[in-house]
Amino acid sequence: MTDKIILDGHKLAWHKDRVDAWLRGERIAPITIDCALTRRCSYQCTYCYGQLQANDEKKMSRDVIFRFLDDAAEIGVKAISFVSDGESTCSPYLYDAILRGKANGLDMALGTNGYLLKDERLEEILPALTYLRFNISAGEAHRYAAIHGCKEDCYHKVVNTIKQCVKIKTEKGLDTTLGLQMVLLHELMDQIMPLAKLGKDLGVDYLVIKHCSDDEDGSLGVDYSKYHDMVGILEEAETLSDSKYIVKAKWSKILSDGKRRYIQCYGPPFIMQFSGSGLVAPCGMLFNEKYKKYHIGNIADTSFKEIWKSERYWEVVNLIASKDFDARTMCGSLCLQHKVNECLWGLKDENGSLEKEGSKPPMHVNFI
Repeated sequence: MTDKIILDGHKLAWHKDRVDAWLRGERIAPITIDCALTRRCSYQCTYCYGQLQANDEKKMSRDVIFRFLDDAAEIGVKAISFVSDGESTCSPYLYDAILRGKANGLDMALGTNGYLLKDERLEEILPALTYLRFNISAGEAHRYAAIHGCKEDCYHKVVNTIKQCVKIKTEKGLDTTLGLQMVLLHELMDQIMPLAKLGKDLGVDYLVIKHCSDDEDGSLGVDYSKYHDMVGILEEAETLSDSKYIVKAKWSKILSDGKRRYIQCYGPPFIMQFSGSGLVAPCGMLFNEKYKKYHIGNIADTSFKEIWKSERYWEVVNLIASKDFDARTMCGSLCLQHKVNECLWGLKDENGSLEKEGSKPPMHVNFI
């Protein structure tokens, strides 16, 4: 699996047709859209970026969600991941949405804390998911409760749900990738090894350990210099990897000191983000009401197809790609689009080339 899955990088090289169209100045459909179905959450994680993304919430009804999934497929979006500023298992329409998207020919994925995920629906949705990722930042119940702002019973429920997923995948021979994701802060370092060992014991495919993002004002107080102190234990955790299980630290971001080398933001046309409120904005860093000048529309009010075709969509996309926007100072650190931005900046501003890492497409190729 190590040669097949990219956990610290991007997959633009396998979408050269869309990159070339963008370089020609054409209006392209996103390859991937990350979104939530609600802004609600069942947890209160200590590092939650969602608290910095508050905006007016609209009603994400079943009809609104289905219309969006139909529009996405029609205009050429390839993949939808229910990962954003809310816990999508809080929406009663999650399971129907996964199945609708898959029926439309979209690759579907879900990131969740797993607590409200219904075990009785797993056999139905797992075959429709390219990947299911559990957001979990501790391998011990008492630390899990403290970090995620929940009761210890939640830890045991989530672990059992992960076990059920592994069992179903194995019995049915599913291709669905099952992963864990840890958001790392210096004060969570004691959970790196327990979580790495837990993932191996549970039989999931991978554990990815990522940095914690912060806004341009440092509201969460992330000290990126402290990540360098954790190199040794992260390398130790990675030694647990074998042919069936990968532990991977996102080194390129963890050791970046929270800095970007690019200035303009080119990524959103390829990987767009929606808030669980229905808000369409270039990325999650710009969901908050104070960034209203970058807000494009809301899928609860207007179909996504109409929003995508609108002059407002392209006005905002072009604004953050212009000299009037500086990604180093005007938005948060190390965003979802970061690796894509690095690549596109290299192509457009540094005469770089788009080279594939191997001849065969990697896993999850449409989740760029």
